[in-house]
Parts: sequence; structure tokens; C-alpha cells
Amino acid sequence: MATSLLIRNGLLIDTDPTPVVRSGDILVEDGLIAAVETSLPDVPGAEVIDAMDRIVMPGFVDTHRHTWQAAIRSVAPDITFPGYIGRVLGELAPRYRPEDVHIGNLAGALECLDSGITTLLDWSHIQFSPAHTDAVADALKRSGIRAVLGYCYGGDGGPAGLAAEGRRVHKEHFDRTGGLLTMAVAALGPEIAGEDLALHEWRLARDLDLPLSVHMGGHGAESAERGLDFLVRNDLLGPRTTYVHPNHYTDEALRRIADSGGSASVSPFVEAGLGIGYPATGRALAAGVPTALGADTVASAPGDMFSVMRAAYALERARPGGAGMGFTTADVLRMATIDGARVAGLGDVTGSLTPGKQADLILLRTDTLGLAPAHDPVGAVVMSADRGSVDTVLVGGRVVKRDGALCGHDVPALIAALTESAGHLAAAGA
Repeated sequence: MATSLLIRNGLLIDTDPTPVVRSGDILVEDGLIAAVETSLPDVPGAEVIDAMDRIVMPGFVDTHRHTWQAAIRSVAPDITFPGYIGRVLGELAPRYRPEDVHIGNLAGALECLDSGITTLLDWSHIQFSPAHTDAVADALKRSGIRAVLGYCYGGDGGPAGLAAEGRRVHKEHFDRTGGLLTMAVAALGPEIAGEDLALHEWRLARDLDLPLSVHMGGHGAESAERGLDFLVRNDLLGPRTTYVHPNHYTDEALRRIADSGGSASVSPFVEAGLGIGYPATGRALAAGVPTALGADTVASAPGDMFSVMRAAYALERARPGGAGMGFTTADVLRMATIDGARVAGLGDVTGSLTPGKQADLILLRTDTLGLAPAHDPVGAVVMSADRGSVDTVLVGGRVVKRDGALCGHDVPALIAALTESAGHLAAAGA
């Protein structure tokens, strides 16, 4: 049976090709955006959402988050990148049981939905066993978020284990029927894992016809140059590859990435806080690299897109000599929506109010002391909104948050389970 939903009287912000604001209505049919007009006629039997005093816009897209880390939120707020490697990945991660992974991923995904992130690339480097991976996939499906599971092999089987387990995960958890959960290869890459394993990571992505997201360019200028040369020598520099933390690439290197069809994911809060390097936000955009945003880790940074957008905006505008003063709130909002969708490989699916796309939408309250009056709605979203502004969230036309509360989940029970998991992890890692 067909289902219809009509959003009326909203202040609409579309993001493609550039943020445009207008008043209007949106009709959603069978999960898809069917029409966007100034005034739409009544639809018999349709659910109606009154969006008066609400901004209606595409949901945010987070292109780089280690979602499993929800239970270790703020465990290392002032840490450096080497300290993060030692404390989080060296001490705490090995203590994760499959049940800790499940509750962490479920809570992390619901945290995203609660703050208006409707699409997530879950860069998941907690795959120590098949049970860990199955827990991640199940949690993402239960949450109701649109997610790309970035699979990063963590077993001890070497290249053969990577290939075998990667194929198992793809076969058992993913299909091509257009569900909310899809897959990418999350590659450690030559700068972290070494060249031999990196070759097998790229081979797995190509064999399974999957996009690839890789930590490259964030480990110093020499390492960045050496890693990019490795890709060139092995004919791996190509499309459907996202470079995470590309801070140390030269402008010329960024142009080579752009020419190859690659993209970038910037996590400005984490990059600045952990000392990974000055975010390449504006330089990547200027080089023609499709560039998006990610929260990365709540172990040392906030997990909402509002904070990430503000960090990206402030750090870019603060570049020496006024080099970033041309960067606008419209630029950063695009990065958090349509450009994020494109970087995640879902540009034809979500990220804008284009009819035919999935109805991944958020409604933000403007009748609050923190947001009213929203003279420039785009600027207001980037500068003034926060997770408390998120009134309603839809994923694929299904309401997953209504009147400021998540739907279909026992949040107190979830928090209790997350707290229990956190107690186990903190005690074990002490």
C-alpha cells in the first residue's frame, strides 16, 4: 500500500547546486521526495506535518565516524594523536566484546539521528572477529540510520583473512536491493598498514566493486608524498576513493586527487585537537576535490554536525593571511549535506531536496531563543543551531524522531546498557 506524507509551511533549504531558501511544502510518497512546491494540494490519507517555524532541509551526512566508540565518550579530551593510538586503540579497543560493539554502534548511530545526521559512513576498525562485525551490522540496521559500513579488517589472518572475511561480510550482510545499509572498504592504507597489505585492501574493494575510504595524508608531508607515489606506481590512484585527513598533501597533490576522481573527508575538530595537522578544507575545495565532513571520534571531540561545521568554518576562516576568508556558511552546509552524500557514494540517493531522492529530512526549530530570528537561515543553521534544535528527523520517509524525541527505541534502557559497557571498558583499561 502506498504511503504519503505532506510537510507543510516549512522554510526550505535545498543544497544542490547551492543552498537556496524558500517557503514551501514537500510531498513524500513511499519514502521518496515526490514534489517540492510553494503550495501543494491536499493528498487524501496523507500524514501531515506542520513545519511552521521550522527549517526543513536534507539530513546531515557524516563521512567519517568510528561509531563503536560511543561508550568511551570524552575518555581522552586533551590527548594527542599518538596518545589516542595508545589509549583508545592500544588499551581500550582490545577489551571490546561483541556486545560492547553492538551497544556502542547502536548508541552512536542513534546519537547521529538525534542530532540530525541521517547518513553515516561508519569507519569501523573494531572487526577483531566475525562476531564483532556481525554486531556492527546488526546495530546499524536496528538503529534506522542510512549507513555505509566501512569494513576495516582487524583479524590476525593477514591478506588471506582480509579477503575471506571481507567476502563473507559482503555476502551475508549486504545486497543490492536498495536497503539502508551498504558497504565500503575502510583501508588502513600504505601509511599505516604498509604497502603489501594496502595492495590487498584495494584488491578487495575492486573485486567486490566497493568504494574505499583510507587514512592518507595525515601523517606528515614526507609520508603523504610517499603514500601517493605508492598509489601512482600501482595504478591505484582513481575514483571512488576518499582520503581521510588529507592535511599534509600539497596543493599539487590535491589537484592530482581531484583529477583522479578522488574525494576528501575532513574532521576539523579532531584534526586540530589531536595535532593531526591544519584541516585541508579550503585547499581541497580550491583544488576541485569533493570535500565532506566527519566527527571522527567522540573519545576526544563532539559527535554532532553542528559542532563539526562550526569548527570547519572557524578554522578555515582563520587561515594565515586571510587565505580562508572566502569560505562561507553555504560552503560548509553543502559539505555537511550534498557533498557529504557524494563523498559517501550516495549522491544520487540523498543529500538534497531533489524529487526522486530518498526523503532523508530534518526539521529544525526556529522558535527558540538560540535561533530566532533566523535572518539568514543558512547562516543560522551553521552558526546558531544545535542538537536541541532538531525537532523531527526522517530517513527514507520514515519518522525516526518526532517532537524532539527519538521514536521506536527505549532510550533510558539503551543508556543503561551503554553505561554498563563503559564501566567494563574503563575498568579493564585502567
